[in-house]
Parts: sequence; structure tokens; C-alpha cells
Amino acid sequence: MENEAKNNPYYSRTDTTKLDISNEEWEKILAPDLYAIAREAATERPFTGKYNEFDELGEYYCAVCGNHLFRSTSKFSSSCGWPSFFEADKEGVYYKKDTAYGMERVEVLCKRCDSHLGHVFDDGPKPTGLRYCMNSISLEFVPDSEK
Repeated sequence: MENEAKNNPYYSRTDTTKLDISNEEWEKILAPDLYAIAREAATERPFTGKYNEFDELGEYYCAVCGNHLFRSTSKFSSSCGWPSFFEADKEGVYYKKDTAYGMERVEVLCKRCDSHLGHVFDDGPKPTGLRYCMNSISLEFVPDSEK
């Protein structure tokens, strides 16, 4: 991700200014697999993402724009095949009804760049009862040791 961030003039972990970038522009900047998931709402195959079975202390950011999304202390093992969290940064995400594929779900998107992150379900653990089921490729992890 570090190399991609260097080629992405919109990437910042400190600037929270809302971005209004066309998909045509994002396609020029992002790797094809990240573009497919973040901008076209594709999904990575279950149990293949680098953060699915990952347990380090730190922060998760949007891989597209650098916006803060999750703290590692809200991550849990759900066995669903994707990294799961029970709480998101309220300033980092927003939600949209998703009726694709004949299902009714709630899509989770980055509040800064509108990138698709995954979906949220109401079958998670306490204290929220939520399960944010995220695509690893849409996330960038920064360990506490690097802050």
C-alpha cells in the first residue's frame, strides 16, 4: 500500500476533506484489484484477505484515501472469511441500502472518498451487536508501534 499511496495525490491520514473524484480518475491511480472492490463494489474471495486472520494493535484506514475507519480493539474473529469489526469510526464511514444480487444488505462506504468497504450485519458481538464485514484490500493497517 505504501507504494500506491505515493502515487495517489488524494491519500492522507490527516486530511478529512470530502473528496469528489471521478471513477475515471480513480482508475488511473488505483491498482486494478483495489479499484474493482473500492469503486465497483466487487468482493474479495472469503478467507483470502490479509487481515482476515490478523491480530495486531493499531488503526485501520481506507486504502484509497487514508481516512480512519476502525481501531483494532473492535476487531473480532467471526469466521465469516473477511475481517470483522463490531464498531466503526463514526466520522469515517456512512451507510447505504444495497439490494444487489436479490439480497437486502447495508453497504459500508468511506465517508471521505465514497469507496466501498464491505457490509454491516446485526449479528455481531456486544456491545454493539454489529458485524462490519470488510474487504481486506479496502483497508490499510498501521500498527501502534509506527504512530
